Amino acid sequence: MSNMRIFDSSNESRRVAPSETPNADTPTGKIIDAIKTVYDPEIPVNVYDLGLIYMIDLEDRAVKIDMTLTSANCPEAQSIPAAIKAAVETLDLVDETTITMVWEPAWGKEMMSDEAKLHLGLL
Repeated sequence: MSNMRIFDSSNESRRVAPSETPNADTPTGKIIDAIKTVYDPEIPVNVYDLGLIYMIDLEDRAVKIDMTLTSANCPEAQSIPAAIKAAVETLDLVDETTITMVWEPAWGKEMMSDEAKLHLGLL
């Protein structure tokens, strides 16, 4: 059985551009911008603008991220957190990243950025 995808976000030209990051020059802003380079393979929107990131905490070069997925049965449950970790750890200000998967509150489309909602036809 082949793995069917609604959308293949590996084609960068079809991805939705990330929303503007307030305070992009701060450490947290740089972490957010790194996270915005990660896309759900089936949706042309980055994981930050999808609203999957619930918390970012930077302390002594260690980043803790709480995140969720659009579904507990997401087939990318291993690859998305790994891609986020790899993206954040490319920053010079980060030595270590810990990602915790959380399921409360449950993800909903209201958590998406307006840019994501507009592109996906939800506004």
